[in-house]
Amino acid sequence: MPQQTPPADATPADATPAGRPEIEIRDLHKSFGDNHVLRGIDLDVAPGEVVCVIGPSGSGKSTLLRCVNLLEEPSRGTVHVGGTELTDPDVDIDAVRRRIGMVFQQFNLFPHVDVTGNLTLPQRRVLGRDKARAAEVARENLDRVGLADKAGAFPAQLSGGQQQRVAIARALSMGPEVMLFDEPTSALDPELVGEVLSVMRLLAGEGMTMMVVTHEMSFAREVADRVVFMDGGVIVEQGPAAQVITRPAHERTRNFLDRILDPAAVEPPVGEDPGPTRQPEG
Repeated sequence: MPQQTPPADATPADATPAGRPEIEIRDLHKSFGDNHVLRGIDLDVAPGEVVCVIGPSGSGKSTLLRCVNLLEEPSRGTVHVGGTELTDPDVDIDAVRRRIGMVFQQFNLFPHVDVTGNLTLPQRRVLGRDKARAAEVARENLDRVGLADKAGAFPAQLSGGQQQRVAIARALSMGPEVMLFDEPTSALDPELVGEVLSVMRLLAGEGMTMMVVTHEMSFAREVADRVVFMDGGVIVEQGPAAQVITRPAHERTRNFLDRILDPAAVEPPVGEDPGPTRQPEG
């Protein structure tokens, strides 16, 4: 998969050293009080690789993603992005974050600013681009996500899927070398999920390095180079997407996928109340 070339004026840190992972995580722990959420994660993501992280709620997936750009500070361990250690106390975290784009479950758009403004303000304030160049980059990325005709619209005038695509375009406008997606379709109505996933497929095809926390198994199977299954704050299993999703080696992975892929076929555990039985109407 080819590696994406960032814009010439993106002002990121130096390029990733040859042969080194784009993301490198070692012995990562994170606790919130007595809750030990991450329990020694080791994970590499190669330049241009798409890694989907799956697992049950509370398994530590989103916390792992937030530790990659230090939105959450690890309790122990190291995180390198592009060869630079983010967990070094002396690192210029703002400089390193310029090479990392993140898309959240919620869109986090400025409601009082139109779409173009949502894309240009971060460029001007963080990257120091002038108004004309920021607007040019905004137009390029809106076209990239199929929203060139919405440049003057306000967030409230857009569907949820369109707002999430604007959020992706905003992240891309910063010229990232890595994109992190934290369940980007979980807040969307089912009929709007496909338009966001199609943009993510486009980015994967362009060679963008991506870590994606998702419950969209069809997307993971089709697009991911590797799937990582987490449970209880550890990586239980990882491997090529088709292998992990269709032929998982670990029983815990199989049980999780059975519930996700065909929930109606999974019997409740012995002794568990299956819930009320719906009575026929009429």
